[in-house]
Parts: sequence; C-alpha cells; structure tokens
Amino acid sequence: MKEFKKPESFQTKPIGFGIVEESLAVAAYHAPPSIYWLPSTSGWISKTKACGKVVAGPSGFPEQQDIGLEFWVGNEELVHMYQKRLGDAGYITFQLARTNNRGDGLLTAVRKDYFRVLNYRELLFNDFGDRVAQLLHVQLAVPLPQNRKGNVQLQQEILIVNTHLLFPHDSSLSIARLHQVYKILQYVESYQRENKLKPIPIILCGDWNGSKRGHVYKFLRSQGFVSSYDTAHQYTDSDADAHKGNICGVDFIWLLNPNKFRKPLKTSWAEAVFGIIKYQLRKASLAENDAFALLKADNLGDFITHSSFCEALCQINLIGHPHGLSFQETEDLWIQADNDGNGIIDYEKFQRWIWNPTCSEQREDNHSESREDAKEDSEEQVIGFKVKNAVLSPHEVEKGVWPENYSLSDHARLTVVFSIVRMLCPVFKT
Repeated sequence: MKEFKKPESFQTKPIGFGIVEESLAVAAYHAPPSIYWLPSTSGWISKTKACGKVVAGPSGFPEQQDIGLEFWVGNEELVHMYQKRLGDAGYITFQLARTNNRGDGLLTAVRKDYFRVLNYRELLFNDFGDRVAQLLHVQLAVPLPQNRKGNVQLQQEILIVNTHLLFPHDSSLSIARLHQVYKILQYVESYQRENKLKPIPIILCGDWNGSKRGHVYKFLRSQGFVSSYDTAHQYTDSDADAHKGNICGVDFIWLLNPNKFRKPLKTSWAEAVFGIIKYQLRKASLAENDAFALLKADNLGDFITHSSFCEALCQINLIGHPHGLSFQETEDLWIQADNDGNGIIDYEKFQRWIWNPTCSEQREDNHSESREDAKEDSEEQVIGFKVKNAVLSPHEVEKGVWPENYSLSDHARLTVVFSIVRMLCPVFKT
C-alpha cells in the first residue's frame, strides 16, 4: 500500500463497514480533513463539508455503513458539524477523546439501518502517548440465511476496533507500540470471554503508523490477522517514510476470520520482542557471532546468563527507561528463551529464539495439531469474510504519485470490499 503522511499532523479518518445485498461487506479507511494544518476556520469548514463525498465512497463502491474518525474533539463547532451531517445520513456516533486533554481523539459512526450496536467499549492505554481505542460489537440488522433453504436465520455479529497508534519517532518506542497492540488484542480476547461469544470476524482499522516490515505488522500477522489491501493486491513493497510525498503505508484494515488459528497472545508477543532484539543487534552492524558475544558479555562460558541478558537489553535500549520492557516482561522473555529451565541460553537457544527463529512456523503447526487433537466431533458453521477488492483513493497514489489537486487530507482513502463466506469452525473442548 502506498500512502503519504505528514509527521505528527492531525487527520480525521473515516472507517466504513457494511453489508450490501446480503453478500458484500464494505470496509473503508478514509482520510478527510487535516484540521491541525488548516490556517483558518473557513478552511476546515469547507473540508468538513467535503466529508459527505468521502462517506459516499469511491466511484463504483457502495455507500459506507460504518465510519470511524480520528477526530478533533476539542472544537465544539467541528464536532457538532460532523455529528449533524452523519446523523442526517443515518449514522449513530460514538466519540472518544485522548486522555490528558490532548484535544483530538476518535469517533465511530454506524449506519442504524444496517447495524445494531450490541455494545460499545472504550480502551484507554494510559501511556505517555495518551492513545485510545474504541471497540464496537455490532450485529447485522438483517439476519442472514444459515442454510440453503433460508428457513434458519443467522444473527451475524462482528467486532470492530478503531485506533491510532503512537508514531515511531525512534526505536525506543518500538516496545511502546507493541504494548498498545497487545492491549487491544488482550482486551478483545477478554471481551470475547466475558460475553461468551461464538467465533465471529474481527476488524481492526486505523492509523497504525508503521510499515509492512515493522514489528507491529509482524505481530498482527502472527496472530492470524491479514492486511486487507495486501491480500487483495498481493502487495509486498514495505517502503515507509514519515513525510507527505514519500511512500508510507500506515493505514490498515485488518481482518481475522473466526476459523483462523491464533497462537497464544504471549507467544506472539515474545516472538515480536525477540524480533526487536535481533533488529537492534543488526542495526549495530553485529553479525551472528558478535551478537551472541554481546549478549553473553564477559561470561567465560559459551552461553548467556540472566544478568548478561538484562545488561544487553539495557545496551540496546529495551529496558532502563519508562517506555521499555517491564521487569516481569523481561523475566517472561528469559523464561521463554531458557525453555528447559537450566538457567542459561546457549548458542542453540540463541539461534532458535533470537537470531534465526525459523521454528516459529513449526511451533505454530504443533499448536494447531494440539488443538486438532482436542477437537470434538462437531463443527460449527460460521460467517467469515473474503477480501474481494481494495482500492486507494485518489487512485494515483497506488502508482506512487500524489495528485497536486487533492487537498482533502494527507492520507489516501482505503476502501475494502469483503464477500461473505460460510466456513466451518471446529468446536474445541474447554
């Protein structure tokens, strides 16, 4: 995905999601007015009025039924204008400000004639970036036929999350960004357990402020999520830059189908952090042997001790500051790497967990086999989504060109079309 962004600019970003003719789901992550950069009130008013064109969706795409905005909540006139225009268009809105009176925040709007909102939750990260997230548990207003005859109706439910992650100003914030994603996924898991939800699709939308080669991207992929745009276009370019006019894929619509395998969240977390450790070591131009030598420090033996491991983490700036790993997280990493509990990490463990974690796919297969062994005789039919199409608008950005006459925002609008698919989801023993 090729996209463009000013550093630390403010944008409103509608997210659309809906069902069309009982066979299509439309999701969009747009980018209307950059309020922060507008020099006058008349400027943001004119751009806010242009939001109506955004809500209508790109040419050839259905109207959006669920919209989420990264929103400037500190301006009452702006808030009222958006609420009125969205309300007149048939939306119900949910607004959430960032903590510590930052002035901006999030807004999610749902078309009342397409969705029934079952629950709405707010997630406050309470971190130094004052970031927040919204979770909407929605149900299709029109039931779907569960069988070919159509005599059994399915009340399909979906979880939708809207957020805006911290911008990665430097590598010391990599852990903080992972913390934010971890909190989102942990919260979603807790919500599913508390409400005893059956397997349903999960959509994550927002400005993730990162590229396809970033640790957040890999973390979400490890949890089974797919980037809708990448799936539609088989796009592999991972270039990223923080300035308008350069390639920067930062906005994503992530999809997790209910039949998708999910490894334990702590396992994905550990793999992501080990990936950061390797990145920091390679960033210091250390080859494999030199990296192992750094981690084992002055130890005369050919292994890494707990103390030398912690010392190395401090040297590569992953602990020892407020935004790094906590004491417990560091201990959990050590326990994961020292999987046999003998108190050391030898060269084989170093390769397996840090430098060449090629066995992660094998470990995932083992988890799948374990779950397969625990499967009951029954399988449950569920509804999922297949990525049918995805476009960026204006379309020139897909060719790496930013049109000079496009001033609505410094992000391109992303719209994804999902087709509804019925799939079998194994029922596992608790």
